[in-house]
Amino acid sequence: MLTRRRQEHLLEYISAHKSAQVTQLCEAFDISISTVRRDLIELEKRGLIVRVHGGAVLIERHNELPIRQRSIQQAEEKKRIGEAAARLVEDNDTILITGGTTTEAMLPFLATRGNLTVITNSIRNAYHLTQYPNIAVVMLGGWLRHAEFSVHGPLTESGLQELHPQKVFHGIFGICAETGLTGADLQEVQTDRFLISIAAQLIILADHTKFCRSGPVRLAPIQAVSTVISDQEAPEAEVAALRALGVEVILA
Repeated sequence: MLTRRRQEHLLEYISAHKSAQVTQLCEAFDISISTVRRDLIELEKRGLIVRVHGGAVLIERHNELPIRQRSIQQAEEKKRIGEAAARLVEDNDTILITGGTTTEAMLPFLATRGNLTVITNSIRNAYHLTQYPNIAVVMLGGWLRHAEFSVHGPLTESGLQELHPQKVFHGIFGICAETGLTGADLQEVQTDRFLISIAAQLIILADHTKFCRSGPVRLAPIQAVSTVISDQEAPEAEVAALRALGVEVILA
């Protein structure tokens, strides 16, 4: 098993149990004590666990800032990414745009599209789109995640039963060629898995800070992604690895 993927499995085990002994991890994954210890050191460096005598304890905290605070981070990069993403939208398209500050940045650049329908689970997205009466907006229902101004859960998923977007534009907590897409909130990720599975094209919007960053919850393998749009500071090695796997990468 590849190192990064093994570490993700260890983190999932620790997340489920809140803590774990080294011996438990050795038995669960059939790996040596030295390998477990090295992996725990790496997970601790990434701020995901704290090592204690004989094992590790999960750091229980929200790994993602509220959307209002994130909106000022990498603002210029997000604007360029949003503009590049909008170029992939054509007249007469039906698209799904999930919540997040990077996906939100593409909205002003959709103003000139004709006969466009936007489906979203983001209250902020729907609000910003009210200034473009030429864009039809479908707002999904569900349980409100207050800090994100977005909805999730079974009601959100059932709302898509009668809809068929050609493209999904999705922001991400973390992306890595080896481990794929990861998120920070289990309930949100469960809904996101459904949202990103319904279209032929999954387009990920991720500024350079999202690369080689790993959340505690796996969202999807990198093979599920059609296109990644990032900025010029995206790490070259990761960009090359994604392209080698057949993923189109656009640097804005």
